Amino acid sequence: METRISSAARQVIIGPDRPTVLIGERINPAGKKKMAQAVLAGRLEIVAREAQAQERAGADIVDICVSAFGVDEAALLPRAVEVVMDATDVPLCLDSSSPAALEAALKVYTGKALINSVTGEEHSLARILPLVKTYGAAVIGLTQDDDGISRDPERRVAVAHKIVQRAEAAGIAREDILIDCLALAVGADAGSGRVTLETIRMVRESLGVNLVLGASNISFGLPLRDVLNSAFVVIVSAAGVNSLIVDAAKVRQMILAADLVLGRDVRARRYIEAYRRRDP
Repeated sequence: METRISSAARQVIIGPDRPTVLIGERINPAGKKKMAQAVLAGRLEIVAREAQAQERAGADIVDICVSAFGVDEAALLPRAVEVVMDATDVPLCLDSSSPAALEAALKVYTGKALINSVTGEEHSLARILPLVKTYGAAVIGLTQDDDGISRDPERRVAVAHKIVQRAEAAGIAREDILIDCLALAVGADAGSGRVTLETIRMVRESLGVNLVLGASNISFGLPLRDVLNSAFVVIVSAAGVNSLIVDAAKVRQMILAADLVLGRDVRARRYIEAYRRRDP
């Protein structure tokens, strides 16, 4: 099963036998004071520069989130999308919980977008899935519902099934649904990593969909976050996750190595190309 995301000039294919797709997470004002101030003031040059930096770092898709206190997302997200489309031809992931903002961004986007995200919550399913269908997008489904995020892998898998069933009933092809099994901080719950891994295994076996993961949550609140994140992305990649929402500059080397070991890099072409292109 393959998921295709595209811009006007480039297509990215996510699939179990293909190299891991990296979705750059850096365009997000949360925790970034300078970016939050610029976004709030409508100064989007910083967004364009960050998109270009992520492309250089190896991001295959760039996630765009402009959510910040006081921001009118419905007005600003489409502007940010246009700015990034002018700056790079990397396909985009539109990141918002606001249906109005998503629709405004989808109207100006050229290509097949990835929407981040829909949940198993009834209000989310009812408001986001029609946008996915109308605009021919793909969507990330988060394994949480009206009861929150369960610590039981079977419960998370049930939410994944609900999302897929509702999406297919709305006319959305299964290949256009990516499931995020959710990574939570191991510093708060030492067992959360195992729950995520077991959920990944069960979703892969029962639904066969492609999997995405926001990986950096795993290290929240702990020292040496980059070390923990790097270890985690290799583990989940081996477990079946084939796209990751990450800071590409910090994990791409690990992913290139993991893809090579897992047989996703024929004749080590990507690994060797990256080595040849490295900074002196």
